[in-house]
Amino acid sequence: MTFSLSLLDKSPIAPGASAAEALRFTVSLAKRAEALGFKRFWIAEHHGSPGLASSAPEIVVSHVLAHTSRIRVGSGGVMLQHYSPFKVAESFKVLAALAPGRVDLGIGKAPGGLPQTTRALQWLHDKGNRPGFETQLAQLDAFLDEGVEPDHPLAGAIAMPNPPVPAQRILLGGSPDSAALAARHGWQFCYAGHFNGDEANIERTVQTYRDASGRAPLLALYAVAAATRDEAERLTGPLRIFRLELATGQSVNLATAEAAEDYARQAGASGYRIEERHPHVVKGTAEDVREQLDELSRRYGIEEFVIDSPLQNYPARLRSVELLGSTIEPAYA
Repeated sequence: MTFSLSLLDKSPIAPGASAAEALRFTVSLAKRAEALGFKRFWIAEHHGSPGLASSAPEIVVSHVLAHTSRIRVGSGGVMLQHYSPFKVAESFKVLAALAPGRVDLGIGKAPGGLPQTTRALQWLHDKGNRPGFETQLAQLDAFLDEGVEPDHPLAGAIAMPNPPVPAQRILLGGSPDSAALAARHGWQFCYAGHFNGDEANIERTVQTYRDASGRAPLLALYAVAAATRDEAERLTGPLRIFRLELATGQSVNLATAEAAEDYARQAGASGYRIEERHPHVVKGTAEDVREQLDELSRRYGIEEFVIDSPLQNYPARLRSVELLGSTIEPAYA
């Protein structure tokens, strides 16, 4: 089955490297992805993480757009709970005017950081006037067009400029509810399979979106290609995810046990549980990965995969992308 490949990048800071070096590598990776024919290059948003340099994806998106000419570039995604929907609309209208037809606005629901960074980001929010995520998304959708309804308190506020081609709107999520929300607003949907690889949940979510929209969602997942299967196993063997479950029922995935402990402390949790997990990674030679993606494409009807590489080592990360790129047809002539 034919499908497109895209990339999600967190600008990881490799051991011994600096944030500046991580961001330079992100730009180099985007340029290589464009040359190989990947469809999109997304920048993730993470806050307060010493190992990641992508705390302001809209700025990195602008820089990557300036250093590429064909590949679509966007956020994967902006964590909307922290921001004014109006300001997000303005930022991505400017980006879409700078690079018409090449900008993606990916929106996420998660905080993208620990409780202290969330408090810092939301310090000036009016707690009495803070809407839920669905209301925020509806406001953003409206401001990306001509504004909210005439009876809305913010009626008359118009986000400028008006780009010749608007940014593509994509909601990131991991549940049927998120898929249904994306469909209600006419947004594309990307299932976060790298965080929730439960096959039954993927199937329900994909079907929910297809039934409601008539379209297939994008599927994000971890993938690593190497010269040999043994090399792929060696690269991915140490990978872990630490799932923190609070007594309130809230759960979050963290990269280290220390981060999970810190999250619980910052949240003031009196009771919690941390589970060490091996993340599901599509891995092997380029041919192995292609076969696994073919199977997922057939099973769920996926037409585009968004690849998140969990590797920090820059040469191995680049080599994986190059091997994956050797298996695809370019997304543009």
